Amino acid sequence: MLHGESSRRVAPPAAGSGGNIDALPNSILEHIVGLLISPEAVRTSMVAHRWRHLWKSAPSLRVGCSGDDVSAPPLNELREFVDRFLLLREGSPLDTCDIRLGQFQRDDMPLLNSWVRQAIACNAKALRLRTRGIWYLVLDDLPVVSKHLTRLELHRVLVHSIFLDFTSCLALEYLKLLNCDLGTARKISAESLKHLSIVESCFSSEFRTRIHTPNLVSLHFDGLKNLTPKLDSMPSLVEGVVRMTNLCFDFCVTESEEDTLDCLSRLSTNSRGKGVNSCVLFNGLSKAKSLDLICRPSDERRPFHLPGTQFLQILFIWDLRLCPMFSNLKTLLLNEYWCMPDDCSALLRILELSPVLEELTLELFSEGSNNKVEMNGSISLVERSPKISEHLNEVKVKCQAVDERVLKVFKILYTLNICFPL
Repeated sequence: MLHGESSRRVAPPAAGSGGNIDALPNSILEHIVGLLISPEAVRTSMVAHRWRHLWKSAPSLRVGCSGDDVSAPPLNELREFVDRFLLLREGSPLDTCDIRLGQFQRDDMPLLNSWVRQAIACNAKALRLRTRGIWYLVLDDLPVVSKHLTRLELHRVLVHSIFLDFTSCLALEYLKLLNCDLGTARKISAESLKHLSIVESCFSSEFRTRIHTPNLVSLHFDGLKNLTPKLDSMPSLVEGVVRMTNLCFDFCVTESEEDTLDCLSRLSTNSRGKGVNSCVLFNGLSKAKSLDLICRPSDERRPFHLPGTQFLQILFIWDLRLCPMFSNLKTLLLNEYWCMPDDCSALLRILELSPVLEELTLELFSEGSNNKVEMNGSISLVERSPKISEHLNEVKVKCQAVDERVLKVFKILYTLNICFPL
């Protein structure tokens, strides 16, 4: 027996008493209960007398989260539970509110808005709202005021400008908008925001939404529809991923250089008299250290180069004419769009604007797992072209096959003294 140890034996916990878990403080038990989806959290009230009210102070509301989005339950299966859950919690603070639901009716929208407001009033730090109804869920055009909200994720909702003014959300750092209708939003403003992701969402066809996020660290745009939003300066940006498709109104179909000039003219003067006289995207992206700039049709089965025509992301070309240097850019990923027309003028221009670039990757006529060929180019140290960064040490090409189109790109790179083994 160790010194100081009592000779008195301690009886083992009785069967069914919960064992050592009952020795945990309430704060730990509340955290454990909070990890459960809310219906299961409520059922823990039957475990023992001590557990009877733990769920009321558990720091989360999670409903409809037990399966994937397709299996999300309709609102009529959640209405009574969520109403009573919020009522019986009596305003106890929330860390997480995660609501995922399927079908709902138009007259259900006030109820859903009340749930969002109650979650914010309970100091929720993370709020996720995902719907799969016939209609977009229209959120009230009221400001979000919270000192606690750090993460906001919205899926298939319609939001207006006032809701998207997050100047009263001083802790908000992460905003994700997936398949949302932003067509009436004039501005998205969030001084504290660090990470912004907008995917498959619809902007206005009449005006460009302004995005003011001066402290942003990472930006992700993918599959935006209608007019591309205009980015304000983002001096802290580290990573930017922009994937454009022909669903945005800054695409045009061209058959000749004259068509391209006509597209540029329409962009600058605009049929509604609201021309663009400054960069739309690149002013905001110019301080990034890493950029992925991809441009593809929305239907990947349709070739980018149609017979006699080409889909042209005219906005990138416009921005290249006006943008400042990419003074911090070290890693750059581009696709075949930047190599058309055959003189690769867009590729050459962005290389000229990237004085500290170290790594360049070209995904040509393929993407991701479709790449079957990966080749590394060699850069002449003796005859390095003055048109590329003196820091450039890696040029990589990924493609399905080295065909005539890829060989044309190699020919242009060769003029920069970048050679590939054939």
